[in-house]
Amino acid sequence: MVEPISPARPAEVSSFRNEWSVLLEAASPSPDLRQLGQLLRSADASRLIDLAEEHGVIGHLAACLGGLEEDALQPQARQLLIDRQRAQNFTTLRLTAELFRLLERFASVGVAALVVKGPVLAVRAYGDPARRGYGDLDLLVRQRDIRRATELMTAAGYQAAVPLSAIDAGKIPGQYLFSKPDSKLLVELHNDLTLRYFPRPLPIEEFFARQVRVRLDAHEAPALAVEDELVLICIHGAKHFWERLIWIADVAALVSRQSSLDWERAAQSAKAVGAERMLHSGLRLATDLLKVHLPKKISSAVRSDAAAAKLVVRILSWLPAAGYAPPGLFERAVFRLRMRGGLVSAPGYLLRLLLSPTEEDWQNEGQLSRNRLLDVLRRPFRLARKHGRSGNP
Repeated sequence: MVEPISPARPAEVSSFRNEWSVLLEAASPSPDLRQLGQLLRSADASRLIDLAEEHGVIGHLAACLGGLEEDALQPQARQLLIDRQRAQNFTTLRLTAELFRLLERFASVGVAALVVKGPVLAVRAYGDPARRGYGDLDLLVRQRDIRRATELMTAAGYQAAVPLSAIDAGKIPGQYLFSKPDSKLLVELHNDLTLRYFPRPLPIEEFFARQVRVRLDAHEAPALAVEDELVLICIHGAKHFWERLIWIADVAALVSRQSSLDWERAAQSAKAVGAERMLHSGLRLATDLLKVHLPKKISSAVRSDAAAAKLVVRILSWLPAAGYAPPGLFERAVFRLRMRGGLVSAPGYLLRLLLSPTEEDWQNEGQLSRNRLLDVLRRPFRLARKHGRSGNP
């Protein structure tokens, strides 16, 4: 039985330091296979695969196998890695097929949708929809279309976590989640109202206006402009305190592979939603950990952001443990403040997150609260109990 990955404290990462070094090399857009082979000889194979799975980089590790000597990884561990990668491939293929089935249904009733993260990100960042694992599908849909989209998803056999009665009552969840119990398929619909972790509301009409088509197998999917996708995944990483290596690997792979990325447009996209520091932190993590080379002008801007550098130091204290050693309640609040920046904007951002009720605040066993003030007041206490007890996001 492999010992738990989790150290007692974030500083105690020595128990899996060798395995962590392997993952950093494997997750780089340009891994040094010779160095990786040497690192593997000092790693515990079972612990390594468990850690890779926790960090979401099984695909990265498996992709490096072909360039390594046969004895670099024990036969049993190599087969286990291959098996897990095969299972991941099967899941991603099934999700991609489901994606196009849903997009066709949406188009048939005039509901516009953009694919975010998932298979589109996998193709853009890695050139392969199966290279990156994902367990659900994320679509950006205008709020005015949510009711029709919910009806459509229900007709397609999905169960809606947010009922039509809540939508009609004007309740706004963290996301509109749909599940298909018989197949374990999950779909999340997002928009400018649900994506609360954007410091300012995302300009959804501009996102739709800048959309592009990304080729997946024999189909094309509507997606965000690559610059908007970069900003979105940096905000997503910041939302989750950058606790998993996959989110950093995505940033590294995307900026490395997308050589025509318009950096000025990316900076403007980040500025429009107040996410400059989130973008800088994501890029700093990608360069410091995964050997990414940025254009000189962009590198200079990232390096000159002293606040982002301090945030990265804090992130590195909990990152290796893959969410098993999260920041405490107070540190979470401080992190949110520093990630937003500004004497007025930072407290405003934190207060908005604390006082914007989601389905966990206004829905209890299928019953909807009818008092918004109580929902608002209930939320900070619920968050304090949740994060004070478990520390999980």
